[in-house]
Amino acid sequence: MKRLLVALAVLVLLAAACAEGEPRSDTSASPTEQATASASAESSSSPSAKPAKGIFKLDHLMFIVMENRSFDHYFGTYPGADGIPMKNGKPSACIPHPVLGHCVRPYHDTNMVNVGGPHGKPQSDMDIDGGKMDGFIRAALLQASNVCAAHPTDDSCKGRVGPQLQPQVMGYHTGAEVKNYWTYADNFVLHDHMFAPVDSWTLPSHLFLVSGWSAYCKNHREPMSCRSEIYNSLEKAKRDEVPYAWTDITYLLHENDVSWAYYVDEGTCWTSECAGQKQGTPNAMNPMPGFQTVHEDGQIGNIREYPAYFDAATAGTLPSVSWIMPGRGFSEHPNSGSIASGIAFVTKVVNAAMEGPDWNQMAIFVTWDDWGGFYDHVNPPRVDENGYGIRVPSLLISPYAKTGFVDHQVLSFDAYLKLIEDRFLDGQRLDPKTDGRPDARPTVREEVKILGDLKKDFDFTLDPRPPLILDPSQKEPPG
Repeated sequence: MKRLLVALAVLVLLAAACAEGEPRSDTSASPTEQATASASAESSSSPSAKPAKGIFKLDHLMFIVMENRSFDHYFGTYPGADGIPMKNGKPSACIPHPVLGHCVRPYHDTNMVNVGGPHGKPQSDMDIDGGKMDGFIRAALLQASNVCAAHPTDDSCKGRVGPQLQPQVMGYHTGAEVKNYWTYADNFVLHDHMFAPVDSWTLPSHLFLVSGWSAYCKNHREPMSCRSEIYNSLEKAKRDEVPYAWTDITYLLHENDVSWAYYVDEGTCWTSECAGQKQGTPNAMNPMPGFQTVHEDGQIGNIREYPAYFDAATAGTLPSVSWIMPGRGFSEHPNSGSIASGIAFVTKVVNAAMEGPDWNQMAIFVTWDDWGGFYDHVNPPRVDENGYGIRVPSLLISPYAKTGFVDHQVLSFDAYLKLIEDRFLDGQRLDPKTDGRPDARPTVREEVKILGDLKKDFDFTLDPRPPLILDPSQKEPPG
């Protein structure tokens, strides 16, 4: 009897010890949040594992995508960059102005609210003009709301045109207006040959951002029925029908247990029930609900609002891959608010990442989805029938980024996909022949020969640098 009691006591003690050693599930966290925390823990080096090397030091890749600015518009006078051609310190390019009857030059625009130009495929062709890059004012005249392009001498246009009565599509900013962006470039990496992935507007650009393609699908459940589409007809498909049947990067992330999230403004809605709403992130910047894969994989909950981002940044539970989109009024879309509000948004997002525990394993990319009708002097290369489009600004912010480095490689959003694939997917591409979900895309964009490699922007031999916290208002910090 005594032996039996001793044996029972031992069993009780062993059970208690096992219970204490088991991980406890946090019932307050959603399944997606638990998976994110788990993936974050798995990607970090354990004490017994070999130290991570190269891009494998990056456990978190973030992509902040603002709206409608060309490279020359924000960084055309940035030192060391391929900026606006100058002669004796003044812009040398002269663009025809059909209304005035002579050509006009780019000018320094100090206004924080700007009027851009139309920016679809036809206007891109007009702006590029066979490589002459001189059609920006002609295209602006096609936009009825661009009053100061058509009537530059109107009293209402005082202060809204340049010294030669140029429309604002010919204006450029300096570090005086976009100070925080220039400060990031001074301390991290600026890409001066980042081309929009597509020769068109916001929606196809965002589709390329997450899938390497923009298409229209006759059968919304058949990837092979999709064909390239970059015109405005893309937006006519009802979001409730989930029109994007081709393969996006989240399919591969899900297949490989890599966590991801797509952060949008509070109040964002993507069903037909809220068509025409004026709050949240616009559908054109939030294509994720339109992908069949996101629904089939049960990951529609990975589309989250900003509070979830700031909570995850603070807690150190950011997913491996994050996309962060602005909302209406602070996206930097021309004539929809001050660019100061967009700069403040980006700065707050970056500050939150820097101040959180994930900073030392992070790379943040800031870019703009298309050129917005603003002047740029570089003729974009053609890689297929869809693009590239006109240059946009792009920044890399990371504790391992080279300091004050201007990257002259030819890049596009396809380079972002390539980095995600190299870091988390063992180099697997969105390639119909090998990704397990064939579609009819014309080009495997990550494998285009002229595409540069973002890995060249890092120096992983150095210790991670400390955060650079900036004032969202762009004011100098006290002292």
